[in-house]
Amino acid sequence: MAAPQRIALLSFPGIRAFDVSVVTEVWGTDRTTRGVPAFDLRRAAADPTTPIPIRGGLSLTPDRPLDWLDTLTPTDLVLVPGIEDPDADVPAPVLDALRSAHDHGVPVASLCAGAFVLARAGLLDGRRAVTHWRLADTLAARHPRIRVEPEALYIEDTGIWTSAGTAAGIDLCLHLVRTAHGAEVAATVARSMVTAPFRTGTQAQFIERPTPRADRDEDALAAVRAHALAHLDQPHTVASLAAHAGMSPRSFARHFQATTGTTPLHWLIAQRVAAAQKLLELTDHPLPEVARRAGFGSEVTMRQHFASHLATSPRDYRGAFRHTAGNSPIAR
Repeated sequence: MAAPQRIALLSFPGIRAFDVSVVTEVWGTDRTTRGVPAFDLRRAAADPTTPIPIRGGLSLTPDRPLDWLDTLTPTDLVLVPGIEDPDADVPAPVLDALRSAHDHGVPVASLCAGAFVLARAGLLDGRRAVTHWRLADTLAARHPRIRVEPEALYIEDTGIWTSAGTAAGIDLCLHLVRTAHGAEVAATVARSMVTAPFRTGTQAQFIERPTPRADRDEDALAAVRAHALAHLDQPHTVASLAAHAGMSPRSFARHFQATTGTTPLHWLIAQRVAAAQKLLELTDHPLPEVARRAGFGSEVTMRQHFASHLATSPRDYRGAFRHTAGNSPIAR
């Protein structure tokens, strides 16, 4: 049996309780009875004997020194939670530990304003990154060598991940689980957290702007998405989805993007890819049948979308994330 993936949560004064809670919920909860692998989550700090105060009257007790990160491998993960104040000093040993981990090929990820910590360590120079939309301009101004992309929910650039604010940290954590262990494992974690396995679109949909939308339109769009998900194996067009919503194609496309942050076509393709991932993990269906059930129409089309979305092929994805199909409802 392979050793559990090790997760190092960097702990220092000023980190946000919400992000610590998200990391703990995703990797610190035992879900092995539901098919989720065991994880080894540790809280690493410069002084592991001293509790770290967190806003709200809370404290975090570290259980590993920073040099524990030296034992990590490229299959493990280092996480930087968001910080309350982007201007606050970050302990030099924390920055040194981040640089060392990255130099040894360990994936590094930050949540929300944790991007400012990675920036101070020099790990984002020349890379694409994102942070909370309220802080995007500040990050770009203070660190001009970073290519800040203010609308993304999360971004990966050569082994370093950053996420947008607050709830986008959940999106990134689930994506990191999905990348390491497959879509079904991530979906199981998401279900236990009562959240979606992934969200399409960008954080542009959450930026404050004076564009109120009628509840009626939002309800219609939600019904259309539910209809499309229930009939993924069927062909869908903007025109057919708009007709289901009782809107013109142009009005439907505009409202859909305003609500979800992405286009109907991009949303639909993302759902088809997710459905194909699950079929590949949990069934023995041949690839053409997987493509048909996910609505791609052909194995060639499915392969093209896997390459663009996941940087792999359906066959290689199945080989990496295959689960036993036996008792799974989807296998039948």
